[in-house]
Amino acid sequence: MKSIVLFFMILTIVALPQDMRKNASYSLFSDQKASRVGDAITIIVVESSIASNNAETKSGRESEISLNFSGNFKGNPLPSGDASAGSGNEFKGSGSTKTSGVIQTKISATIDSVLANGNLLISGSKKIIINNEEQLITIRGIVRTSDVRADNSVLSYNISNAEITFEGSGIVSGVQSPGILTRFLRFLF
Repeated sequence: MKSIVLFFMILTIVALPQDMRKNASYSLFSDQKASRVGDAITIIVVESSIASNNAETKSGRESEISLNFSGNFKGNPLPSGDASAGSGNEFKGSGSTKTSGVIQTKISATIDSVLANGNLLISGSKKIIINNEEQLITIRGIVRTSDVRADNSVLSYNISNAEITFEGSGIVSGVQSPGILTRFLRFLF
């Protein structure tokens, strides 16, 4: 009986080998993190940006020329005269810009490839349509495996070379763009 059990144990080991490289990413003591091509990962987008720029220019120039003459000739006074010329130039210009934006959302992405150093190239998109207004959010970038949290998510500010686009189309975005006549006049002037 012992020989039969031993025979089946050896047969099981030889017939059903396991690939240790496949199981190397699994741990008995921690959650499974996304680490292979095709694995899903959740991106928590928490982005805010504020930028402002002010410029002010002031220049001026002033010049003046004057000429006075008077005199006497053999005791008789000569007619006197004054001549003056002046010019001035002044310029003042100022401008300022200010932009701000905040995006907070979650996007499910997939791992497109694993780089040689173990970093993950990820990409994902999310499309939302509300009342004929379409919003498309796409994200691409490189994530370190150490930045992937236990719940298989990563914060957007931990993504290097991040490309986050937020595009919208519909009635509201159509009203915000200038009309044809305005664009034509801007082209001319």
